[in-house]
Amino acid sequence: MTTFYDKTGLPKSLAWGFIGVLIFMMGDGIEQTWLSRYIASQGLDHEVLFTVYGISVALSAWFSGVIAETIGVRRTMLLGYLVYLVGMAGFAGIGMMGLNYPVLLVTYAIKGLGYPLFAYTFIVWIAYRVDKSRLSSAQGWFWFVFTGGLNVLGAYYGAYAMERIGVVPTLWSSLVFASVGAVLALWVNKCDDRNLFVGAERPSSGTSKFRELLSGLAIMKREPKVLVGGIVRVINTTSQFAFVVFMPLYLKDYGIGDTQWASIWGSIFLFNILFNLIFGIVGDHIGWGRTIVWFGGVGCAVSVLLFFYAPVICNNFWFILACGALWCIMLAGYVPLSALVPSLVDKDKGAAVSVLNLGAGLAAFVGPLIVALFRNAIGYVVIVWFMAGLYILSAVMTYCIAPRNR
Repeated sequence: MTTFYDKTGLPKSLAWGFIGVLIFMMGDGIEQTWLSRYIASQGLDHEVLFTVYGISVALSAWFSGVIAETIGVRRTMLLGYLVYLVGMAGFAGIGMMGLNYPVLLVTYAIKGLGYPLFAYTFIVWIAYRVDKSRLSSAQGWFWFVFTGGLNVLGAYYGAYAMERIGVVPTLWSSLVFASVGAVLALWVNKCDDRNLFVGAERPSSGTSKFRELLSGLAIMKREPKVLVGGIVRVINTTSQFAFVVFMPLYLKDYGIGDTQWASIWGSIFLFNILFNLIFGIVGDHIGWGRTIVWFGGVGCAVSVLLFFYAPVICNNFWFILACGALWCIMLAGYVPLSALVPSLVDKDKGAAVSVLNLGAGLAAFVGPLIVALFRNAIGYVVIVWFMAGLYILSAVMTYCIAPRNR
């Protein structure tokens, strides 16, 4: 008899792990729709805060895989949870209580180190425990729960809780979600993680592992196309992390409050989740490169402008939401990049993937950095046009590196 797991491609052995990641990421995302506006309202520099956070996320994403292969996936995820616990407890209990900016910077950076160690390491568990015939579907489920927790459920709950119980209690409540998620993923989830890397064609020592990690830097020199693919990956979600910083402030001038903004942000990422799956299929049918160029690059260039100018064109909640949904749909157009970049090399595909992971992490740094550097000098309008230009550039770069049959 065909089961639910067979029909959907969700790995039964790791099902509780997926649920755990969903709940953990819900805790991680509760402040993203209102924190920048709150920090700015206290007279503190929110752009620098998010930029430092992005650096931590990038470093953690870059090192998560090699740490997992050195000490094991369950231990790495536990380490990520504990680091997150320390960071968020310090952020909520010390930094926010006294609005001590240096403490806020340090503790938010520690929080940023935590979630990639927890969530991205689960990708490694999936890769080694799921049959190759179902691996694509399993990875699709990962991004479903990751985005659903971070950008949808976390956004909705965070705005609701902040309005009713206040800023600091809401931040403390994130530890409850993170703890429940960790328990489900690490203990209720019974999937064996022992001997996970036995037989894998990978170096075994910790020193060799870190040497392998550095090969991800070397491959960008040996294979320029991989470097280009990594840059395209950075551009992919740069606007997402920039919008988190300034859109709540920008839309406030048009009467959009925290609750409405959280509703917009959470709703539009429902479309992103759906189209992550759709564009994976589209890419296999019309070509990876074509999908990235036209839907990702050109589509994002148009939709990022439309989302920004939506309140100017028609200051209506539903119109702004629709424009944001289009932007989120086009963001998913970059999904085939994870298939395209490893295909550019015959060997060292793992190193090529590590470049993509680094690019994903760097986007969390580059987006806020652009806002921090240019907001006062040139304003939001020029920043958004600059991001649109980056998307066109990414389309050109993808066209140059993609094989014509891809």
